[in-house]
Amino acid sequence: MPRPTAAQLTYGSCTVIFSTLAMLLLSQTSSGPGIAVVVVAAVALGVLVAMTVPTPKPSRTVARSVKSASTPAGASGAASAAASRPQAVSLPLAVPAHPPVQAPVPFSVASASEAVRERTAS
Repeated sequence: MPRPTAAQLTYGSCTVIFSTLAMLLLSQTSSGPGIAVVVVAAVALGVLVAMTVPTPKPSRTVARSVKSASTPAGASGAASAAASRPQAVSLPLAVPAHPPVQAPVPFSVASASEAVRERTAS
């Protein structure tokens, strides 16, 4: 089972605390069984929130095998085994270059063919 992340722990704990306070204040219960029901409901809600928090995706890596063609004859087997292990290589994200988008120039008032007529106060 994977360990919970810091975000999951934070969101779950805050949900338990605030939902417990809200339910106790809204229900105005003072009996033992009523408080127990509120606490169990708050913990269940906190677990639900903690499990639905999106987890970060691991970075994209590609395993690449490195083969050493020029290993000296006296090299130990451990060195050649370490050189033949796949290594994780991080791939940069390529962002395609696009030319800047030119917005169309709106018609100005001066280029209008008709004069603007305003109403006069009567």
